[in-house]
Amino acid sequence: MDANRRNANGRELFTLNFQKMKKLEFKIDINANAKKVWDTFLNAETFKEMIGASYPGSYYKGQWKKGENVKFLSAQEGGTLANIVEMRPYEYILAKHIAVINADGSEDRSSEQAKGWIGTTEEYNFNGEEGKTELKIVVNTTPEWASMFTEGWPNNLKKLKEICERSRVGVATL
Repeated sequence: MDANRRNANGRELFTLNFQKMKKLEFKIDINANAKKVWDTFLNAETFKEMIGASYPGSYYKGQWKKGENVKFLSAQEGGTLANIVEMRPYEYILAKHIAVINADGSEDRSSEQAKGWIGTTEEYNFNGEEGKTELKIVVNTTPEWASMFTEGWPNNLKKLKEICERSRVGVATL
């Protein structure tokens, strides 16, 4: 159910989405410190490699900074737009999805699909201790979008672990 608030001229000020949200959690332990996991997760190239485990060719555009918007795009250029609501380096990120991005690059905030997506949140918790990090992702979304996350995040996290733990290129091992 949606509730629209309008000003005296009838212009829509905002839409409230009252759909029941579903909370999903995904965790993985990585043998790397929180800084390395954080840097690997936010680096454009390694993010693309990680997310490609479930969504080949997907990537992001934008800056992971509080108050900034980040576009999460597929190879066909459609995707979502999220605002970075909160960010504590090497510890925590809260992203709130605010629009769907159409294949032509336009932002959709009013279609039924967009209304079902807007308000989805993703929290990334980097809990590091003694050279190891537990990355926990908490997603709040509508039931219609839950399968996208349950099918994608486990594979993406396994790939992130692999990337973080693999030997650095050019470093000799005995």
